[in-house]
Order: sequence, then structure tokens, then C-alpha cells
Amino acid sequence: MIHTPHFPLCAVVGADDLKLALCLAAIDPKIGGLLIEGPRGMAKSTLARGLADLLASGQFVTLPLGATEERLVGTLDLDAALGEGRAQFSPGVLAKADGGVLYVDEVNLLPDHLVDLLLDVAASGTNLVERDGISHRHPARFVLIGTMNPEEGELRPQLLDRFGLNVALDGHTVPAERGQIIRRRLDFDSDPAAFCAQWAAAQQQLRERCQQARERLAGIALDDWALAQITERCYAAGVDGLRADLVWLRAARAHAAWRGADAIAEQDIDAVAEFALRHRRREHSAPAPSPAPSSGGSETTPSNEGQGQWGDLPARALPTGARRDVPSWPKKP
Repeated sequence: MIHTPHFPLCAVVGADDLKLALCLAAIDPKIGGLLIEGPRGMAKSTLARGLADLLASGQFVTLPLGATEERLVGTLDLDAALGEGRAQFSPGVLAKADGGVLYVDEVNLLPDHLVDLLLDVAASGTNLVERDGISHRHPARFVLIGTMNPEEGELRPQLLDRFGLNVALDGHTVPAERGQIIRRRLDFDSDPAAFCAQWAAAQQQLRERCQQARERLAGIALDDWALAQITERCYAAGVDGLRADLVWLRAARAHAAWRGADAIAEQDIDAVAEFALRHRRREHSAPAPSPAPSSGGSETTPSNEGQGQWGDLPARALPTGARRDVPSWPKKP
């Protein structure tokens, strides 16, 4: 079976906020995954697949529409357990996603109990299957990426809050960027292997940067100064509960690791503020969403090297007073 390469994440045009949020979720899966909101046709699955290429396993698993709980968690063969004295486990989607990305399209259309289950396992990194007094436990450490179109229904606030980060895409892409997106998509579809080879150096640079950030993460303290800054701003934003504080702190630490620092700074807190707060404000309103991609593109083409920067977006007012100051996105050689 011939494997078709994934569209490289470093070749995706624009969507700087979303690319950053994806990498932060991969650097520290304990953040709790990422929920992407936006209309159809915004290449959400392309971005998620590109993220899988940055992980050691490269595993990308999609939860099928209409999946049952057994399909999700796996099944236990009771006859084998009774006859052979051991639990025979048939892996489900959660086991197959271990070490990679679990992509759930239209998560808002899933039954609430399945969303609950997904979020529980994503947070714990372990799946426990129990049936008639017999149990089986296995690791399920994956980056959970959920997508939804708000026009097709909302998630209950209790479930919305349990997604670590949230980014919204806007379908109104400017004509010049739209043309660049389409051109790269056509080039990829025409010869995926050649296109990926063209971007291989930049993709490897991004892969190494994520790996170095994961290795650096444990050495960065979740210090009292950063926590005090975040708790004050969560209180000012009027969020309910305490999950926002924890997620924001973890995301700020992941951002510090991403930029190569050894401590959380104010720029890290600012850079991830909207990711942590957008879906947790009581009115669930947000500033203008980040520019959306379609199936392709990075921040620059070879003729524009040195111009693209992650988070280097036009100034905008945020309720938290946050200002984005994010490191450069890897350039194509």
C-alpha cells in the first residue's frame, strides 16, 4: 500500500495563530487538546495531519462519524477471559491513536457522553475498559484535535470548557492569499512527493524545534509569578471555574519552551491568552478570528523570505490586554 504524504504544516499559508496552538498542544498534551471553530473548507484536517508529522509516531487517527462507544474504547472478549483466564482486548480508536493525533471532525455533533469520554482519556493519557468485573488498561497519549462549525450546533459549556485551547477561523481570506493557497494545493496534488521534498528542510526544522521544546518543558517552572499574573487576568475576564488558569499556565510554559527560554515571561502569557480564554468567557465572544488557511501554505513563499512571522498580526484589542509576540515561523530554504 502506497502512503500519500501529508501536506507539510510549514507549507500552510497564514493561520499563524492556529499553527502555534497546534504546536503548543503537541509540546504539552496535558494542555488538553485544541478545539478549532470555523466553516467548512478551511483545511482543518490538513493542519491536523500536518501536526501528526511533527510527532515521533506520525500517527493520525480520525474518529469515524457515528462511531459507537465500543469502537472508541475497544472491547473485551468475555468468553476468552472465562475460558483462558485472561482478558482478550480488541483495540479501539483510542489505542490506535496512542502517540499521535486523534482528529474528531464535527465534535459538536457527537453524543455528549462520547465527548466526555474522549476528553477524560485525553487528560489522563490512559484508557480503562471494564466489563462484568473484568478490566483492561492501556496508554492512550495523543493530541486531541476537535473541529466544529458553530452554525451546525454548539457544544455544551461544560464540554467546551474542557478543551484546553480554542481557535476560530475566518473564511474571508484576501484574494492574494487565496491564490497562494490554491497554487500550493495544486502543486501538492500534482506531485505530493516532490512538493514534500521541496519543503523537507523547513519541515525538519519545525520537527526538531518541537522535539527540543518537549525536552525543555520539564525544566521550566510553573512559577508563582506567572500564576499570579494569570489568575488576576482570569478573574478580570470573568471566566467560570479554575480550568482556564491551569490551561493558560501550561500553555504559557509550552510557549516558553517553544521559543527556547528557561522561564515563563510576560510575552508567553500574552501569546496564549486568547487561546485559553476565548471559549471560557461568560458571553463566549471573541475578537476577530485569525486568518484561515485552505489546503496549503506557510507564511512566506521563497520570494518573500524574511517577512512572515508567527503571531505578527495587525494590532487588535483583546479583553485581556494581551499582545502577541511570537517567534518566527520556519522559512523555506
